Amino acid sequence: MRTHTKETQTSLTPEKALQILKEGNERFINNLKANRNLLQQVNETSTGQFPFATILSCIDSRTSAELIFDQGLGDIFSIRIAGNILNEDILGSMEFATKVVGTKIIVVLGHTRCGAIVGACNHVEMGNLTTLLNKIQPAIFNEQETKENRTGSNENFVNNVTSINVQLTIERIRRESPIIAELEAQQHIKIVGGIYDVESGKVTFNEY
Repeated sequence: MRTHTKETQTSLTPEKALQILKEGNERFINNLKANRNLLQQVNETSTGQFPFATILSCIDSRTSAELIFDQGLGDIFSIRIAGNILNEDILGSMEFATKVVGTKIIVVLGHTRCGAIVGACNHVEMGNLTTLLNKIQPAIFNEQETKENRTGSNENFVNNVTSINVQLTIERIRRESPIIAELEAQQHIKIVGGIYDVESGKVTFNEY
């Protein structure tokens, strides 16, 4: 698997970038790794990087974007924070990744059995974690399907909140970053959501 160059990055469409991620996840769940020389990629990326994707995912140890999408060095910008929430620093990182470096797709990736989502559903308060979990509360509020047992012990409720959290994060990216919104409007990039299943390894994509 070759290392991305400026030419290969520029030639990619947002749709092709999404397809590369889908194909990588398919290899992952079938335990078929692409043939790549990581040490060679260290050398090839030593003077510059040309990643094709920017992925916001959770810090969960099971959700490494490079692994679940079978990508190598220099392929993706990986932004990780509990609950795949958004803040100004993350938004600035996304603007750098897309506008300056030229990635073709932003993926907001949630996952099943997310401890941050469960904690938010249980209204956990603990030090600085309280502020982080508060950012998930809008997704809990927007979940109107569940009438009883709106807690972290209700798997269906947690799954709904996880999906809504991804959707609201994407809406915030568009609303709070005119730079990214313009890139998307001009079809230079695509913004999609995804849910990673920690039991199967499969990522299900959704376009909002």
